[in-house]
Amino acid sequence: MIKPEVLAPAGKMETLIAAVRGGADAVYLGAQSFSARAGAQNFTKDELSEAVKLCHQRGVRVHLTVNTLLHEEELPQALELVEFACSLPVDAVLVQDLGLFYLLRKCCPNLPLHASTQMSIHTPAGVRFCKKIGFERVVLSREMSLSEIAACKKENPQIDLEAFVHGALCMSVSGQCYFSAMLGSRSGNRGQCAQTCRLPFSAPGGTGHDLSLKDLSMISRVSDLTKAGVMSLKIEGRMKRPEYVAASSRACRFAADGEKIPQELQTDLEQVFSRSGFTTGFPDGRRDRSMFGTRQPEDSQKAKAVFPKLHELYKGEYPRVPVSFFLKIKKNVPVILLAEDENGHRAKVDGPIPEDAKIRAISEERCKEQLCKTGGSPFFVKKISTEIEEGLSVPMKELNALRRQTLEILLDERADFPKIPFEYRFPQKMPHHAEKASFRAHFPTGEVPQEADCCELIYVPCGVPQETLIALQKRGFRVGIELPRGMFGIEEQLRKELQEAKKIGILDVFAGTLNAVALSQEEGMRIHGGYSLNVFNTQALNFLKEEELCDTELSFELSLQQACSLGGQLPRGTMVYGRQALMLTRCCPIANGGCPGRKNPWGGCGDPRTLIDRKEIEFPVSCVGACSEVYNSVPLSLLGRQRELSNLDFVSVRFTTETIEEECNILAHLKEDKPILGALTRGLSYRGVL
Repeated sequence: MIKPEVLAPAGKMETLIAAVRGGADAVYLGAQSFSARAGAQNFTKDELSEAVKLCHQRGVRVHLTVNTLLHEEELPQALELVEFACSLPVDAVLVQDLGLFYLLRKCCPNLPLHASTQMSIHTPAGVRFCKKIGFERVVLSREMSLSEIAACKKENPQIDLEAFVHGALCMSVSGQCYFSAMLGSRSGNRGQCAQTCRLPFSAPGGTGHDLSLKDLSMISRVSDLTKAGVMSLKIEGRMKRPEYVAASSRACRFAADGEKIPQELQTDLEQVFSRSGFTTGFPDGRRDRSMFGTRQPEDSQKAKAVFPKLHELYKGEYPRVPVSFFLKIKKNVPVILLAEDENGHRAKVDGPIPEDAKIRAISEERCKEQLCKTGGSPFFVKKISTEIEEGLSVPMKELNALRRQTLEILLDERADFPKIPFEYRFPQKMPHHAEKASFRAHFPTGEVPQEADCCELIYVPCGVPQETLIALQKRGFRVGIELPRGMFGIEEQLRKELQEAKKIGILDVFAGTLNAVALSQEEGMRIHGGYSLNVFNTQALNFLKEEELCDTELSFELSLQQACSLGGQLPRGTMVYGRQALMLTRCCPIANGGCPGRKNPWGGCGDPRTLIDRKEIEFPVSCVGACSEVYNSVPLSLLGRQRELSNLDFVSVRFTTETIEEECNILAHLKEDKPILGALTRGLSYRGVL
């Protein structure tokens, strides 16, 4: 079996060195902009160039993260960054933004692209879609079980799968969290997460921190991940200290090599950072109260005690590069030492002319002993060949100098990689002209009031009984099926639901993730994109048009001004009423205090319940699909403001906790373009995000 890759984080140069010397096969890092960890120190262009050289010399790959959502005006800068990265070159680029992906496939088709975990890929169809459009690797959602990972690999053997092996767990599925953005305009999708989930949020009977998960650690069970099909073991922590990165890299190195992790290192790793211990709940499919934890004062005290010891892990080079020597010692000609690595790089140095031995002639054994002393370098000796005439003498200091000089030259040779071709292509922006916006509505059940007849399209959840769907059709509604954002482990059930809907003439599907887009494409449905596809720019719209979507909602992290200024031909819209989703969580926070359980594999567990924050504000939570949705405490309303929604083709209302009477009232206000009263928010419509 091929050994898995150990992939370590690097938030700054010292951490990168700790990762390399800790034994990582690859590092992932960000530049000064467009990185999902904007709070890390990150790398300037000069530092990035130095980092790539240092890593390539040592046989370590470099993955550049350009994995944030990008505003229209930021795309040219992002392309310039990737063009620079191609000149070094880096070994891969991670992306989240669909528009950037769309451009990079045209500008640099030879650059390996990895689908960031921010793309929320967690189904076999989602992985298949990524392969089809040109990704070489998918970084899977952290919430997947081992069996779900194995299913993705079984159906997609030709694409590399990367999964987290150690580090912090976000409460929300990555790419599907808007909590930080809504509360303070700091978007997690743009690297600005304020870690809202670490604040006190209480479920009835819960822990008091019911959005704070312990850190994951599967290092001692790496073999389980590799058996499931994971080829890259990702360590989280670009904002962590070098000691943490060195310890986790070294422990993971032992595990990836099939060796036992020393108990002392395992203990140190537990102490250097944890939140009241670790969890393997997601890989094991055991999502319960034991997964939750917070950082305690005693955790910090333990960490301080082990920092000096762990610093020793990266004081010296990690000998990872195999080298073969050929030594030639002949009478009356200079000594020749040739070094060659496994990639064909060579270095040759001529030494002094050997003298006749007066006391003891130099031997092959003594020469090999000296050449094996590669300590202080990243090399280890794999093979030594010699041609040594008898009766000659070479001072050991000369032989040692030859070894050092040859390895230094070889190290420089190893930094020379061909550039990746890049041709700057930025399509001319085609303006968009929308007519008067039509209406759409989303309902949490199959119960739809007749007042919704003002809508061109209504959506009901996947799983609504077929007789209910037929009844809605008979009442004159054009009905669409809304697929859940969380499809973990239920893809085939959802596929059957779409097939049954298709039999009665329902073809419209609301798809909020690429997993849902992929499944809908495979079933030949008419696809309408959701806000959680995170469409931020015109190029993302162009990409979705190429994928034959009918239309899409734009991200609600865009301001109205930004949303209305986007170009392209694909019809687009936005939500004008409804509680905005703040989190998509696979580990239900309400279950911490006891929960009656789901009524069916993809439905809810009853009426929405609430989380309460430290200010006594209530946030509704309901089960949808394979996950729970945490909603904003108050609904968004842009009703009565249609004049500000120019250049949008449709607007949507989304019902969650409303009564039928409230739904009827809101639909009437939508139709008449009148504002509603009550506790409301304008969301990010006028302030946008950082």
